[in-house]
Amino acid sequence: MPAEQTFTDHKIIYLKKSAPGVLSWRKEARKLVFTNGCFDILHWGHVRYLQTPAGFGDILLLGLNSVSSVRNLKGPRRPIMTQADRAICLVQLKQSTTFLFLTKKHPPD
Repeated sequence: MPAEQTFTDHKIIYLKKSAPGVLSWRKEARKLVFTNGCFDILHWGHVRYLQTPAGFGDILLLGLNSVSSVRNLKGPRRPIMTQADRAICLVQLKQSTTFLFLTKKHPPD
């Protein structure tokens, strides 16, 4: 893993491995809030968008759509930023407590 990604590891949970953490937070009676997006070319609108759900709970689970998902939603020339670059930018925002990668067009039920 490149050095620039090492510091973000504690905020990234892959979807297949997320269940134990979610169950643990629920046992602790922590309120979880989930939202997702492409976040390709991160801008102020994204930051504002994340401020609202972050205020509704203790932990914000932020889904980052995969490259194939972004391409399906936005077109063949997208994403402009790699998934790793989008992840690094997002985990630096104070609103994102935890992080999930999504591989489908829509978030899981």
